[in-house]
Formats: sequence, structure tokens, C-alpha cells
Amino acid sequence: MKPRNQALGDILMQIREASALSRKDLAERAGVDQSTIYRAEHGVTTLRPSTVRKLAEALNVPVAALTGYQRRLLP
Repeated sequence: MKPRNQALGDILMQIREASALSRKDLAERAGVDQSTIYRAEHGVTTLRPSTVRKLAEALNVPVAALTGYQRRLLP
């Protein structure tokens, strides 16, 4: 099992790429630094709940989609 911050990073990268957004585009939409997104996607940092919320809003997905909570609920 991957550490939680790496799992979130993997999900973040998948959703960002599926949305055809660069890290720079997402950073601008969410009002965060590009390095924050890079570090999150590579599991180097743990994001604050407020940052996860900003990223979810910028990607137009629920916070649960980024945290993987929805996946655990599905069979």
C-alpha cells in the first residue's frame, strides 16, 4: 500500500492530466505555487486540507475524488 500522500499525488496527477492541464495551469487556477503541485504529485509533501480544497475546486471535482475516499466506497 502506498503512503497516503503518494496516493493523493497519483490521483491528483491522473485528474490533472485527464483535464489536459499543465501544472502551471492548475497552479494558476488554484492559487498555489507550481512546486506545490509537483511535490504533491511525487509524494514529497503532505498537502494542507485548504490546499486540497483549492485543487479540487480548480479541477471541478469533489475533495473526496482527490483523497481517494470515493474509491474506497465503491465495490
